[in-house]
Amino acid sequence: MERIGFLSFGHWGPGQGSRTRTAGDALLQAIDLAVAAEELGMDGAFFRVHHFARQQASPFPLLSAIAARTTRIEIGTGVIDMRYENPLYMAEEAAAADLISGGRLQLGISRGSPEPARQGAAAFGYVPEPGETDADMARRHTALFRKAITGAGVAEADPRYAGGASGLLPVQPQSPGLAKRIWWGAGTRKTAVWAAELGMNLMSSTLLTEDTGVPFHELQAEQIHLFNDAWTAAGHQHAPRVSVSRSVLPIVDEEDSRYFAGAALRDGRDQVGIIDGLTARFGKSYAGAPDVLAEQLAADTAVQAADTVLLTVPNQLGVDFNAKLLGNITRHIAPALGWSPGP
Repeated sequence: MERIGFLSFGHWGPGQGSRTRTAGDALLQAIDLAVAAEELGMDGAFFRVHHFARQQASPFPLLSAIAARTTRIEIGTGVIDMRYENPLYMAEEAAAADLISGGRLQLGISRGSPEPARQGAAAFGYVPEPGETDADMARRHTALFRKAITGAGVAEADPRYAGGASGLLPVQPQSPGLAKRIWWGAGTRKTAVWAAELGMNLMSSTLLTEDTGVPFHELQAEQIHLFNDAWTAAGHQHAPRVSVSRSVLPIVDEEDSRYFAGAALRDGRDQVGIIDGLTARFGKSYAGAPDVLAEQLAADTAVQAADTVLLTVPNQLGVDFNAKLLGNITRHIAPALGWSPGP
């Protein structure tokens, strides 16, 4: 494990015990937690993107604000639903955030998961073309976005207003190197291979929409190995990145026990369910004493196969609690897995 970061789903609401009661709380606390994570020597601050829900939804203002308050930590998403995106506007936003950060943006994207709105992407103005599925539309948006961030021309110049230029104009600004820092959130082995063939990094999902009967971490490790093999076969000239997400909840005091002792008993095994009409396998939570968690994570084959582990955080418990949680992981668990803090 070379890098660890946190992954926040950005929940907010007035529920009992919530320290993140408004959207403003969620955004400002996310910035503060990223600053605290960098001070702990962590490597990344990542945010899930959901629409029509009390969660983080518009990532680029948040990522830009974090970029302005930090100097080293990677900033990213896990993941942006490409069904909802205007690819060219997103290319401008992503490049601007990357330039503000000095090239620290790691952008996770995907075809998306079920959302609260029945036709959410259509409400944003995006519907599949004739013969397309939602997944096809997401991939079409992805292809244009990736083309745009490489500096390729995408709109015909008007010589009257383009200084006499002709041909196709690229979007501006451009951020060199961003194209190599795009990750695909893959929920199956097949999509992981597809991402590798196209040269996108792999952000292995918190669930896989297939179930072969083996433990989640073994199925995920198989996905990673297939991705690496496909990357090699494709002949890309740079090394890929691979991340997995885990819920790691060390119990070191009475406050931790009050929150997580139930999870240690309830969520310590994989779960199988139905999502979007497909059988899906969900990974277990790791809750318990730090030395026990270190042993369990060392036996997690997907954690060992990935270079980056994203730790999901209970963001509604507030900045102080989550900084304490992440500190306990960086001090008592991650070093046993080969990780060392950044400068």
